Amino acid sequence: MPTETPPPQRTALGQRLAELRGPRVAPRPLDARALAALAANPGCRRRALLDGAGVDKTALAAALGAPAPFGQSQFAHQRGHVFEARVTADGGGQLVALLRERLSDPGPPPPRDGVDAPELVADGPAGRTERTRLALAQATAAGRWAVLRHPMVSVEVAGSPAYLEPDALVVHPDGSWTVVEIKSFPMLDGSADPTKVGAAARQAAVYVLALRELAETVTAEGGPARGVPAARGEAPAGADAGLSGPVDGTVGAAGLVRQRALLVCPKDFSNLPTAELIDVRKQLSVTSRQLARLTRIEEIAAELPGDATFDLRLADDGKTPTRPVAELTATVDAVPAAYVPDCLASCELAFHCRQAARAAGAVEVLGRGVRGELGGLTTVEAVLGAALGERPATDPAEPSSATRSADPGQEADPAVRALRRAAALRAQALAEAGTDPGPAGRATESGEAAWR
Repeated sequence: MPTETPPPQRTALGQRLAELRGPRVAPRPLDARALAALAANPGCRRRALLDGAGVDKTALAAALGAPAPFGQSQFAHQRGHVFEARVTADGGGQLVALLRERLSDPGPPPPRDGVDAPELVADGPAGRTERTRLALAQATAAGRWAVLRHPMVSVEVAGSPAYLEPDALVVHPDGSWTVVEIKSFPMLDGSADPTKVGAAARQAAVYVLALRELAETVTAEGGPARGVPAARGEAPAGADAGLSGPVDGTVGAAGLVRQRALLVCPKDFSNLPTAELIDVRKQLSVTSRQLARLTRIEEIAAELPGDATFDLRLADDGKTPTRPVAELTATVDAVPAAYVPDCLASCELAFHCRQAARAAGAVEVLGRGVRGELGGLTTVEAVLGAALGERPATDPAEPSSATRSADPGQEADPAVRALRRAAALRAQALAEAGTDPGPAGRATESGEAAWR
């Protein structure tokens, strides 16, 4: 049977991304954590292109002189591997027991050899994805419990495929699938850190999104299309406003993927596993919508010069970059970024982007909420000018904003009026405290009545 030739546009895109990454640089895989962070900030073209090209952002940030202390410590990483190995050491029986306990499954437990653990070894991510598809189709049709450790699934992100690797996937006897997230942070007295649980839910939602597409493929090829009954005591479909389906219902045309993921963590301060079901419907909806908003990678790459590359040109030791910093910085800055303070917890390039945003006086450095409240005022200079009743200069030949009179058209802007009122109250409070408000504060006193 002849090998299927990939579409010309996909081949051209792959070549272009390889040029951007570097001719001798292996691509970094895009995991669910990175994909969830990308979905949280879909307006950032820089991250979309770098992640799509498989660029090592950690090495890139270090070469730019702005390394970020991002990621797990070596100790936490090792502890997570040890805990996961302990949970899955029996072939998945313990995961099935935890899942049945959380679902209050009234049926009999599976026999000792009643949990299948299909082998998923294959060459390359594409091979592992195909092997996972075949194993899922067989397990779904078998009518038995099955646990797939580290399956490989793919999802298209901005026109480029991303390969994802869940910790585990449980196939129920009714043919439905449950995503399993195994984390090393503890559950203390039955609850875990809400921030970490939220991050785990976002990652699980990415896996559910990818599995939904795979479920449609399995059904199209003749697999079962059974739905999943609601768990006992749960509301019927549509009972929760704004969320479709019962909590333990399914998504996708095949009706196979459950909308609650199993989060497995150490119990209290021990190494014994405990679990909780987390509803990912909200995260699934947000992630799906945000990923759909991403600009296609080929459009972003087309805006760069043909010789642009993020290659660090590592020395013979494979660690030391030889690329001039100024040249590398110019290439990175040629791709628009959308920095927000949230990036500091999710992106390796956050420090570099923050420096650029501060240098440009962008109000985004103050947070999404502040940016939304300021409307058309996009720079700190414009905000200060509006607060002091001055209109910023648009022509370099004109006087600076500090010597210009207020623009009457700004008076109707609610953001400007709120800023001027806040400036007046600040000046009044400082005056009553006997503190010199400075030139800016004295400027507000003369127009306080107008700002009211």
